[in-house]
This record gives sequence, structure tokens and C-alpha cells, in this order.
Amino acid sequence: MDKFVNDKTEKIASHYEELLGLIGEDISRDGLSKTPLRVAKAMQFFTQGYEQDADAIIKSAIFESDYKQMVIVKDIEIYSLCEHHLIPFFGKAHVAYVPNGHIVGLSKIPRVVDVFARRLQVQERLTTQIKACLQDALNPLGVAVVIEAQHLCMSMRGVQKQNALTTTSDFTGAFLKDPKTRQEFLQLIK
Repeated sequence: MDKFVNDKTEKIASHYEELLGLIGEDISRDGLSKTPLRVAKAMQFFTQGYEQDADAIIKSAIFESDYKQMVIVKDIEIYSLCEHHLIPFFGKAHVAYVPNGHIVGLSKIPRVVDVFARRLQVQERLTTQIKACLQDALNPLGVAVVIEAQHLCMSMRGVQKQNALTTTSDFTGAFLKDPKTRQEFLQLIK
């Protein structure tokens, strides 16, 4: 059963139907007749992070451990919508932490990335939200997050620079205070 068939979906679809009419399209033509419903479902999928709890995801798989070295999950694909234009941005997130008595199930890190990416976003906030979630849930010796993304609002419109890549980073603890730790992380994600 499609989880996006509900009153909310119908309401969103009616707004897209109106929008298509406003831009001059004939909503009754064959190729567009079901587009409002498809877009309504897609928008709910793209923004499903509002319905998810990143903290609960992380806390569902925390384990005691005496491991004290860096843990990195890199090249996590991200897909998000720019909150300024509702146009996609996409790229990769690299996330690391240094455990402090606890580790987290590795699949939980990409899941947390998705929770925050599947909301209307700016890349800077996305970076900080991922970092804060891991720091708060694990209380590690440090967290590092680097995101590299291409923004279609810069490629398709506006400045129209197709190959521009935006990089953001945020660090806590050992990654912030110890240049060697930060350098090791940056070297390992290349």
C-alpha cells in the first residue's frame, strides 16, 4: 500500500494542479493528468525527514566499547531540497567520530544524514545538524562532518555554474582541538 495516499497527498496535489495551470499548462492533457498526485507523493518522500527522529535512530543502536580510534563513514550520498528555491542539491557527506566508551551501529550514521537531508535545507545547517546529533547522542571525544554538494539552484538558474561544488565542515572535540586528528580525517576522506 502506498503510504502517501491520504488527505495530505490530495491537498498537496490540488496545489500543484493549480500551479501547473498558473504556468500555462493544460492539466487535462495526457502527460500531466496524474502529475499533481505524483509530485505530491514525491514531495512527501523528499521531506520525510520531518516525520523521523534522528536522535531515536542513533540511540537505537549504541553499544559500549573501549575502541578509541576514529570511526569514519564516508561518501554517504545526500539528496536534499534547497529551502530557498525548492530545487535539489546533492553530493556526499563524510562523517567521523572518536568514541568515548560507546559506538553506534554504522548504518545509523547514513540514516541520520538522510533524516536531516530529507527536509528543506541549506547545506550549512545540514552539516551542523548531523554533527550535533552525533555529539549529543554519543558524547564522543569528537565529531567531524564534511559535506560536498552541487546545488542545482546555482547550476540551472541564477549564476548557472554547472561545475561549482560547495564544501561545508563542522568539528567538535578532538577534530577541533587537535590539528593532527583533523588532518588524518581530511586525508582519509580524499
